[in-house]
Amino acid sequence: MFENLKSKGFQVEFHSHASAILSVDFPEALRELESVLASVTIPIEEIIGSGGGETKGTQRLRRALAAANWTKVNFIIEKTINGVQRESKSHEVDHVRTFPSGDVIALEIEWNNKDPFFDRDLENFKRLHAEGAISVGVIVTRGASLQESLFELVRRYAEQQHLSDVADLARISLNPTPRQKKTVESRVARGVPFPEAWASAFVQDKYGAATTHWRKLEDRVRRGVGNPCPLLLIGLPASIVTFDEPAEVVEALIEEGGAEPSNQA
Repeated sequence: MFENLKSKGFQVEFHSHASAILSVDFPEALRELESVLASVTIPIEEIIGSGGGETKGTQRLRRALAAANWTKVNFIIEKTINGVQRESKSHEVDHVRTFPSGDVIALEIEWNNKDPFFDRDLENFKRLHAEGAISVGVIVTRGASLQESLFELVRRYAEQQHLSDVADLARISLNPTPRQKKTVESRVARGVPFPEAWASAFVQDKYGAATTHWRKLEDRVRRGVGNPCPLLLIGLPASIVTFDEPAEVVEALIEEGGAEPSNQA
């Protein structure tokens, strides 16, 4: 399964019999996910311009999923005793695929949140699975190769743009805070080349270890968070980041990503 994605460097892991469930009961979902994910690209300009938030590329991924009927759903679970409501809980999931059989797969994308969001997602999946609301939970996040390559990718961009001091950052539409400026200038004063000093500070500040990426997700799953819900984990690889895209292509992609997806169920 997902051989095309794996050949592109995507990380794919199945837990709690998710592989058997998906291959037997949800081959259509596998085809949809592979088709959507295989087309994901993020120009380096979006990595920089997002400032660490959700890139337009991630928003394009959301739109593609919504177009394939992976829509936002707010699950409401109510319990009553002798006709009296005792408990009501809601669990919103950004991408849910509901099949004619009534079976459901839930998917969350965690591009760059604080890593406790993984606990929220996994616990939501666990509760929904225990209640019979979903069959499998899916999480898509930055893969190990992407997380480990961010510094080199950002430094490469800085070198290509011939950034030589903090003032040059305005040229690429960045406005660092006084603290960020001080950090970069301090490193430069110690003899670190500006592209390296800025790339290190940028990645540490915006895509640091405490954000949502593969290792943080893997740590939680190994500890049993979300167990026994069947899980599919997908890590986005460094290969999705592109350089030297024509300006008109980047502008078109950003415009496409900026449109609001129609993903309400």
